[in-house]
Parts: sequence; structure tokens; C-alpha cells
Amino acid sequence: MASHVGGVQAEAARHPHRAAVSGWLVFAAVMLLFAGLMGLGQGISAIRNDHVFLVTGNYIFSFDLTGWGWIHAIVGAVAVIAGLALFTGAMWARVTGVVLAGLSLIANFLWLPYYPVWAVALLIVDALVIWALCAGPGMSERTAGPSGPSEGSQATDPHVTGR
Repeated sequence: MASHVGGVQAEAARHPHRAAVSGWLVFAAVMLLFAGLMGLGQGISAIRNDHVFLVTGNYIFSFDLTGWGWIHAIVGAVAVIAGLALFTGAMWARVTGVVLAGLSLIANFLWLPYYPVWAVALLIVDALVIWALCAGPGMSERTAGPSGPSEGSQATDPHVTGR
């Protein structure tokens, strides 16, 4: 009876350039797409209809709602493009994703008085995107291949005897 042990890992070892597109990277790409689309919708609704949002008078970071709408729409549109680029696994897309999620995090923090629940939801999504992009596969995981044992295995540990 034959079994297919290794599956995706064996495929990644044969194609090391594909190994960079890990589960965390796909998660980050989907969440960045989601955050970008939500930010784009948030921006369009702020530009078109100002009376949808709550406006508090005593918030220290009060700005024009239409201006905030343009900021969210632009950051959201660029985040959608960066989310699509993340599926390639390119390092520039990861860096761009972290920067855009950070900008979106700041913008949504400042957006709290206008739409608090939506802003908190996007704060969480942006934080998850940053975490997933930074916690993706490390360099050792991407370069490890079938050429030899990985770090910490029995063959390289001098304290383990081969019985």
C-alpha cells in the first residue's frame, strides 16, 4: 500500500520559488483584500453621504469627513492591489502590505469617532494582516530543501548517537 507522505512540502522542495506562498501569506493576502475593499467602501460612503456617520464635537482628531473619505478610498484601492500582489509571494508585496496595513491602522484609529464599530473591526483586520505578513515563512523555511537535513535534526546534533 503506497501513501503520499510529504504532499505539499515535497512539491515546495522541488519548486523553492513557490515555497514563499505559505498559508500565512495567503491568509494575509485575503485579509488585505478584505480590508482594502472595506476601506474602499468606507471611503466612498464618506464621500457620497456625510450624514451616515456619527460626528462628535469633542474629538481631538476631527477632520473633514470628505477628506477622510478620499484617504480611505485611496488606501483601500492600493491595499486591494497589494493584496492581489501578495499571492505572488514577492518580498516587495509583503513590505508594501505591512506599510499599507500600518497606514490603514492609523487611519482607522483616527476614524473612531465617525464610525466606531466599523473602525474597530478594521483595526483588528489590519493588525492581523501585519501579524500574518511578519509571521510568514522565515528564510530558513524557504531555503530548506531536499539537499540535506534541517537544523536540529539527528544528523547534525552531536549529542545524538545513531543506533
